[in-house]
Amino acid sequence: MKKASKIFDSLLVLQCQSGNKRAASLLVKRWHAKLCRHAYWYTKDLEISKDIVQDSWSTIFIKIKSLKDPNRFGSWALTIVTRTAINWLRKHKKELENLNMYRNQYDEVVLDNHSNEKEKTLARLKLSIKELPIHQQVVLNLFYIEEYNIKEISEIVNVSTGTVKSRLFTAREKLKLILNNRNYEE
Repeated sequence: MKKASKIFDSLLVLQCQSGNKRAASLLVKRWHAKLCRHAYWYTKDLEISKDIVQDSWSTIFIKIKSLKDPNRFGSWALTIVTRTAINWLRKHKKELENLNMYRNQYDEVVLDNHSNEKEKTLARLKLSIKELPIHQQVVLNLFYIEEYNIKEISEIVNVSTGTVKSRLFTAREKLKLILNNRNYEE
């Protein structure tokens, strides 16, 4: 199924490159939600992630004719969203630090209020992932949630495949330590 979807996206990209506005509309319909989820992973704010993706669509359609391999549209578009999100984060760093402090306090309260053991475990995992550096969080998300392979992730975040592998390994190890330490605290 994923391969058929990729082929359809490639055809839409080719049509967009030749000026077909309907194909562009279909491409937006197919990818907008996924790009918003990706931007949300960085910003943790739905409205801001929508704005980032909107800005990214402008860039995508301006540069789509320069995309040489239409099969790479997904990773290419995610790269644009990633860079736009990172630029946004750099500009708004101070206000985000205050917001994250509030969110972490809120997450702790939510964790305490879970009655189901499975919900508690999932909440602990989410809290633990938030403790990792952002570049490790992104790699975990792209690998496990978005199901991109190592090479695609390296293109999206603009680092070597070795760096992606290293970040994945380090993130897993740190996550184990964080989760083990949390179990001892409780």
